[in-house]
Amino acid sequence: MTRVVSLNPATNTERALEIDETSPQDVAVLCARASSIAAQYGAWPLSRRAEMLRTMAAELEADAASLVEVAMEETSLPRARLEGELRRTAYQLRFFADVVVEGSFLQASIDHATNSPMGPLADLRRMKTPLGPVAVFGSSNFPFAFSVPGGDTVSALAAGCPVVIKAHPAHPATSQATFDALERGAKIAGAPEGVLGLVFGFDSGVALVDDPSIRAVGFTGSGPVGKALWARANARPTPIPFFGELGAANPLVVTAAAAAERAETIGAGVAGSMTLGVGQFCTKPGIVLVPNGEHGDALVEALVGALRELHEMTMLAPGIARHFRDGATSIAESAGTRRLVGGDAEVGSQARAQLFEVSAITFVEPSSRPLREECFGPLAVVVRYDDNEQIRQALDIIDPSLTFSVFAAADDPDATWLIALGASKAGRVTFNEYPTGVGVSWSMQHGGPWPSTTSPATTSVGASGIERWLRPITFQGIPMDLLPEALKDDNPLGIPQRIDGNYPG
Repeated sequence: MTRVVSLNPATNTERALEIDETSPQDVAVLCARASSIAAQYGAWPLSRRAEMLRTMAAELEADAASLVEVAMEETSLPRARLEGELRRTAYQLRFFADVVVEGSFLQASIDHATNSPMGPLADLRRMKTPLGPVAVFGSSNFPFAFSVPGGDTVSALAAGCPVVIKAHPAHPATSQATFDALERGAKIAGAPEGVLGLVFGFDSGVALVDDPSIRAVGFTGSGPVGKALWARANARPTPIPFFGELGAANPLVVTAAAAAERAETIGAGVAGSMTLGVGQFCTKPGIVLVPNGEHGDALVEALVGALRELHEMTMLAPGIARHFRDGATSIAESAGTRRLVGGDAEVGSQARAQLFEVSAITFVEPSSRPLREECFGPLAVVVRYDDNEQIRQALDIIDPSLTFSVFAAADDPDATWLIALGASKAGRVTFNEYPTGVGVSWSMQHGGPWPSTTSPATTSVGASGIERWLRPITFQGIPMDLLPEALKDDNPLGIPQRIDGNYPG
């Protein structure tokens, strides 16, 4: 068996873990075990499911000090960032516990038998039910919040689905340690063995997507890998939903009025947003549209000045840094592109901020495709425009994205149409705010039109993330004592029920 290796990206030193890569045969065993207890776990009372999530949060917090130390060694992310991320992850578990108890995610609907203009209608009752075992691929950039104990895992457990998780190779020790905390929480709550599983290695991920017991996949990561797994999920004898968050270039538009009003402030803010977390956020603004003229020049000067104050940074892994450098090279070699910041040689996991400038006319040329693609890391492309028509042309040719940001002045005549255009191109539109940072709430949408995500109607963050792991079912003419509690007339769960087309009260 091949041992799993943990790498410190700052020192480029490796250590072998006491963990073997998971064989396809062992993946099949874990998936079969998850399948065998899926009905049992899915039938748990909502209150018990919620209590398990809260217990998992407590177990993560109990291990917080050691988890942060392990993650620091594997990611080189600062202590304060990881401590905050772990708090967020525990909060997310408790948030979904509240979502479960509140119960509206079940979408319970009751239509009593009646005579209608189309004739007699039977008693019909509809709700959502768990899909079954779910596979989750952890991401590299958030070792807690989007990895083993992250939103995909938590929302699937909240939906009543067992989860088998593929550990990310950039932080395997962190993955195992966080899994151990979740597993303790599951055992304390009395969950059946198999409600959680963890696998390591490239082959295990492929085997997970192929396994007939898996009913859906959650993925956060690169576009090429996500698209390959999405195609594989759809090529199965029985295709399954693949919920992939693949990233995007995420345009940010500064209107002429906003540049005239606060050029230096916006320029400095863009620098902070595009380099937050070493630019390794899927919501990083990667394309910044700035007007030509003195105010746009002042904005770019402030952006350049802020970036030049930054020192060399450590990315999450040598492979991620290599892809970043390759992307920067492709942009630098594109005709009509001018490098404003960067260009120093980097090695290993080290990188410097990179900033490029291009005219809006050149940006829309077919040969300028590299300028319009996501470059994961501290890099952005400034597109200088003359008028609104050039803004429209540039935005029209950019792929749909996760976020779309508008910076405008008070009573800005361009604000309305830009917000409307952003709503047609992205899953989240921000106004005079930077898009980096995704909050866990009832109203958050983290996902956008293809190719930023494989399933634009869903979100991977927030309460609605639970909907991915459910399917609707209608019960017709079922006696009251045989109905699920969510659909009984006396509503023993106390959840929202739509009754004969209306919500009571």
